[in-house]
Amino acid sequence: MILTRAPLWRIYAGFAVLLVAFWLLASKTNYPVGAGFWLLVMALWAVAWFINMRLANSEPGSGVLKRFNAIAVPALFGVTLLFLWEFVVKGFGVPLVLLPAPSDIWAKLITSLPILRDDFVQTFLRAVLPGWAVGSLAGFITAILCDRVPFLKQGLLPLGNLVAALPMVGVAPIMVMWFGFDWQSKFAVVVIMTFFPMLVNAVTGLQAAGHLERDLMHSYGASWFGALLKLRLPAAMPFVFNALKINSTLALIGAIVAEFFGTPIVGMGFRISTEVGRLGLEMVWAEIAMAAIAGSAFYGAIALIERAVTFWHPSFRARPGRA
Repeated sequence: MILTRAPLWRIYAGFAVLLVAFWLLASKTNYPVGAGFWLLVMALWAVAWFINMRLANSEPGSGVLKRFNAIAVPALFGVTLLFLWEFVVKGFGVPLVLLPAPSDIWAKLITSLPILRDDFVQTFLRAVLPGWAVGSLAGFITAILCDRVPFLKQGLLPLGNLVAALPMVGVAPIMVMWFGFDWQSKFAVVVIMTFFPMLVNAVTGLQAAGHLERDLMHSYGASWFGALLKLRLPAAMPFVFNALKINSTLALIGAIVAEFFGTPIVGMGFRISTEVGRLGLEMVWAEIAMAAIAGSAFYGAIALIERAVTFWHPSFRARPGRA
């Protein structure tokens, strides 16, 4: 086939042309549509699927192109899904209160930027980021103490499993009663949600170093702190970053859910609950889109830092070239 041997830039050019065709078709889509329309959509989708598979299986020569390709493949796949969403909603005439089209959500997002900015500051910058940092740091320090004092490990880990099983819809109202309706109560919820995942992962990571490595450090006369700093903490880093990435999503979910139980007239959770009652589904989806973008960016930033810190890990080693 033509694209199987085409240079990479031609494949991207073909995908750009395909996206333009998707956009032109979406702009003309109105309910009702005929069978020919759906045949054309499925044909374009099949071509997009083939091109994306070609991109996913390609091996660019330079490291920059490899990183760009790794980002472009899921991004292009996501864009084609958004177009398919648009076609289904507009082609079948789905009511706005059931599911708005991506174009409607985008229009609402653009016209509501000041409101979305205030909600982002209230929820993400005041509750999610500080709560994630404090909860993760507290869990990490506690894990080191548990490693040093076995009694703490035996007592705290079962308690951590118990607290992790508590329903957030029960904890959030209590935190609101204790710390008030502003961002402090959401901060407390995020700290609780992020503390124990970090504790469990860090304790496991500190035990990841092999016995041979520990015996070698002991034979060199290394102290507990020296072995911790030079051997066990580096070995635990993949587990620590795994907890940080898990906590990045838990923190955002916890803060939004906590805002359902009491908040000032600002915040993502407040806006979602209010607009649902008013059937403002475009605003609800705009808030969801903003939360998804912020959460993905947060997760991606942690993943980039993880790659720089744990470059030695087998999962980050370059794949050998194909024969």
